[in-house]
Amino acid sequence: MTTTDTTPADTDTTPAEAALPSWLTPSRLARLASLVAAGARGRRTTTTSPYTGTPLADLPVSTPDDVADAFARARAAQAGWAATPVAERKRIMLRFHDLVLQRQEEALDLMQAESGKTRRDAFLEISDIAITARYYARSARRLLAPKRRKGAIPVLTHTAELRHPKGVVTVISPWNYPLSMAAGDAIPALMAGNAVVQKPDTQTALTALWALALMREAGLPADVWQMVVGRGSSIGDALMAGADYMMFTGSTASGRRIARDAGQRLIGASLELGGKNAMIVLADADIDKAAAGAVTACFPSAGQLCVSIERLYVADEIHDAFVTAFVERVRAMRLGAAYDFSVDMGSLTTPSQLETVGSHVDDAVSKGATVLAGGTARPDLGPLFYEPTVLADVTPEMTLFDHETFGPVVSVHRYRSVDEAVGMANATPYGLNASIWGRDGARARKVAGRLHAGTVNVNEAFAAAWGSIDAPMGGMGDSGLGRRHGAEGLLKYTEAQTVAHQRLQGFTPPTGVEHAQWAGILTRAFKTLRALGIR
Repeated sequence: MTTTDTTPADTDTTPAEAALPSWLTPSRLARLASLVAAGARGRRTTTTSPYTGTPLADLPVSTPDDVADAFARARAAQAGWAATPVAERKRIMLRFHDLVLQRQEEALDLMQAESGKTRRDAFLEISDIAITARYYARSARRLLAPKRRKGAIPVLTHTAELRHPKGVVTVISPWNYPLSMAAGDAIPALMAGNAVVQKPDTQTALTALWALALMREAGLPADVWQMVVGRGSSIGDALMAGADYMMFTGSTASGRRIARDAGQRLIGASLELGGKNAMIVLADADIDKAAAGAVTACFPSAGQLCVSIERLYVADEIHDAFVTAFVERVRAMRLGAAYDFSVDMGSLTTPSQLETVGSHVDDAVSKGATVLAGGTARPDLGPLFYEPTVLADVTPEMTLFDHETFGPVVSVHRYRSVDEAVGMANATPYGLNASIWGRDGARARKVAGRLHAGTVNVNEAFAAAWGSIDAPMGGMGDSGLGRRHGAEGLLKYTEAQTVAHQRLQGFTPPTGVEHAQWAGILTRAFKTLRALGIR
């Protein structure tokens, strides 16, 4: 076993601040909690702040009956919402866009208090929701408009494709990106004319409820978007039973169960699941830019990001220089709990994540991995802090070699040919995101096309693909099915209907013409269409 000394002095730190921002008063938090669809005298649960481990929010817990009631109210409201002109839905969504930007300080504070992330990472969620709301507000009319399709018989068949909302969509959103995953998936569902019943993760429910409050302030009818709180083991069946479509972001194991149950109900599902994302640094890469990009790729939200990088593959020619530059930057990262933009990485969110990160690193080190940076929990900063960690000499018998850690840990590997790098990057059942770095953009894009991943970024970590919201985003293999963003991100929440109007003459023979004769006439017509290049 080889371990590089990484004492606390290697990483610049900021002490945790126990006090919440002044506006996060108990009364304001209680008003947000009151938006949960739950009985007034039911069970309640308390969340804690990752920064300090102290109590944060007191939330009502929804029962299966509460969920069924939410679906009943959503279904009653959905008909009126679907009849609302798209132009009015657009007005509401753009108003929501404006409110998110105007009141962003509230959301930034909430996201930090609930998840432990830095303000820098929280602001990315503000940006994401502004882009998403604006895109679907201004694209929905075009995407939902009736489309003329080629008819069976040219001129004689008038065919159109119509789009109808699914009805009531269930959205189950995770704790790691509580605004992006909550509002980001609800926005296109709502713009398509659906109602939404959503279960945000309990730990970060306040952020999701804040988005719900702003959407209602923007003009959305109250029952069209509702939120329930509770464990999946308690209310998961009720969420599935009421759904006309399922949108889930979370673990691959849970995604498989949801896909199975949705299949039995013959409803659609879109699932963004786990990942073990790779970054390839090509031999012609700018070492300084690639090293800085790797920091951004590996440690956003303390590595608790579905598209963050956990595996680095570096060309042999520049491996040593890159690792030196990368490790130097990692050791210089500022850790802390400040409610401002002064720190580079915050806290993990839950004790279970801290346990996973620690066990993965300890397992790797015990089996011969080399710690180049980090590798240590930081209880001096707060109960859930863990240093950004870089490991070398990671081998297949180590758990983190091919299992998702979902924390601030990355392994570095060298390669001797691009074919070898592509092979190693693709040697996983996952296929969510990847990153390629190189000066020759055309060559880098060619390598990108060989990777088994739903999104691949060139000279960027993940924001370029994620932020290109006109393009689809989602996973391959064990990373899920379906896509968010782009046309598919809205149209998946709709049912396609074909209306075909046959005029004058159809496929049956006219009066007085025998079937055999009519078959010959049609055969000659088809050959003529083929010769004329008509589909």
